[in-house]
Amino acid sequence: MYIADKWTEYKLIDADDGKRLEDWAGHVLVRPDPQIIWKECAKSPLWKRADAVYKRSKSGGGAWTQFKKLPEEWELSYESLGLRFVVKPMGFKHTGVFPEQAANWEWFSHLIRDAKRPIKVLNLFAYTGGATIAAAKAGASVVHVDASQGMNRQAQKNAELSGLSSAPIRYITDDCAKFVQREIRRGNRYDAIIMDPPSYGRGTSGELWKLEDMIFDFVKMTSELLSDQPLFFLINSYTTGLSPSTMGCILSLALKERGGNVACDEVGLPIGDGRICLPCGAAARMTF
Repeated sequence: MYIADKWTEYKLIDADDGKRLEDWAGHVLVRPDPQIIWKECAKSPLWKRADAVYKRSKSGGGAWTQFKKLPEEWELSYESLGLRFVVKPMGFKHTGVFPEQAANWEWFSHLIRDAKRPIKVLNLFAYTGGATIAAAKAGASVVHVDASQGMNRQAQKNAELSGLSSAPIRYITDDCAKFVQREIRRGNRYDAIIMDPPSYGRGTSGELWKLEDMIFDFVKMTSELLSDQPLFFLINSYTTGLSPSTMGCILSLALKERGGNVACDEVGLPIGDGRICLPCGAAARMTF
């Protein structure tokens, strides 16, 4: 498992009966998590003193219930790489940060720094820009693409908080598939590609995305954007039922002519004292 174990301001305190108990820079939140199918293992007294709980609705979606007054948003540091983020309890249980992704940030930051040459990164389905600012902090230039203008604004704010206001980052609000098609036609190339595609989604004009049906062709098409000296290709997935090995096979087959090396595993977070870890998704990594 790729474990994100270098956080100092975030902690997965406990996990039990479909719920996470988390400390986000001093604010304790409870959120649902379908991976947590064990029960009656909770130990922390903070379950009863949480600041807010996200509860799902039987009709779909859900809402936050606050027991203590929370700020509308606050800041969270990832000191290992010098990154800062806005944390904001949002719909669908999200906070704007996926802390398990720090394992990937650490991995590719070392690759970018060790390359000792200019590296151009394309980050697709880039959300609030965790990977974007990690790559930029390591010295890369980044093109950040997401279909949500609101997420791109938050990504810019994260970059500013991380001291990257003048970093070479382009923020583009667009459907990722359409953007890739245009970049191919333009002849633009990238040394590294990161993608974190959703299970389901819609583009800026209502285009339907379903990962299982579209991911292989999309990866193969996107691989046309790799430069003659590529550094890495990273796919993240949170789609239930798609194993890390499945994503690794997709990279191996879609990029077989490139001759890269593929590694794949779950990404996860240590729970409490770290004796066990919570699986939080899958990552497939190709290096060249």
